Amino acid sequence: MDLFSLLTRLPGSYAGPTRPEPGPYGLIGVGEGALAAHLAAALLPATLTRAGTQFVVSSADAQDAARDYADLAEVAGAGVRRVSTGGVPDDVDVLVPGGVTATYHAAQYLAHASGHAREAAEAEALLAALRDQCAPEVTEGNPARDLAWALWGRTPLLLAAPDAEALPHAWQSLLARVGKTLAVPVLGDPLAVATGAFEAQHEKGDAKVALILGDPDPTLHVVREVLESRVDEVQHVPFPQAEGGAAPSGYAGSLALWYFGAWVSAYLAERYGVQPADPPVLARAQAVLAGEEKAPPSAAADRPAHDGSAAEDEDEDEPEA
Repeated sequence: MDLFSLLTRLPGSYAGPTRPEPGPYGLIGVGEGALAAHLAAALLPATLTRAGTQFVVSSADAQDAARDYADLAEVAGAGVRRVSTGGVPDDVDVLVPGGVTATYHAAQYLAHASGHAREAAEAEALLAALRDQCAPEVTEGNPARDLAWALWGRTPLLLAAPDAEALPHAWQSLLARVGKTLAVPVLGDPLAVATGAFEAQHEKGDAKVALILGDPDPTLHVVREVLESRVDEVQHVPFPQAEGGAAPSGYAGSLALWYFGAWVSAYLAERYGVQPADPPVLARAQAVLAGEEKAPPSAAADRPAHDGSAAEDEDEDEPEA
């Protein structure tokens, strides 16, 4: 199934367990589970617990680290729920689909299992509303396609308030994995970065677009004013509005912005004329880390030969800024 079809069918597709586990809760994410754990940290603490339930979210390529965390939690006295996209059956309590959409399925499991069914349902409603706005058949006023056009040929700078730091993580991952585009998350003190990064060489701000994800705090309001004179464009990507115009909960809004970022990245890949699917080298690298095959002699074997000749360069179309 192509990614556009997968994204269209994603809202409401969670079919995993919904029974809450005993509290208190701890949460660790590694491999493909790291992003889901980061988004779900709005609901439960991202730490190891000595009682209740320890959630370890992972993928087959990170099974060694996941096993170590699970063992530590069990020795400390917690019950462990191992959530993974694959691996040894004894190391998987809850199996979720792999790939880009693993984030949705794992995050929704964590919401239900930690007793936050209301937030999980709120997220589903937000995703369904976004699907109706961003689906390919929406040719006019499609916000995901419009934003993809704004990002085409540019380097996105990703900013968010400290309580929404999962959003730059999510968008950097999506833009790279799906849109085949490098994005730069601005971490730490964004004001120091914004005021200093473009001063010595003003052209460094060319072909850059800053995206402020979620609700901006007072610092980000100032950062926006600074960046508007230093980069090509600054855009605010707000949390989607819940039913009745109410502000969504932190978790639901964050998962919805992850979903919107997936649509934007898919349209950006389409604009660049590349496939939004995972490149073969990623699958091979994950298989090596999972112990399913030996490491290739060189990653260059997965890339087309390029001898740097002028004739070859003339065949490559570069996007306009």
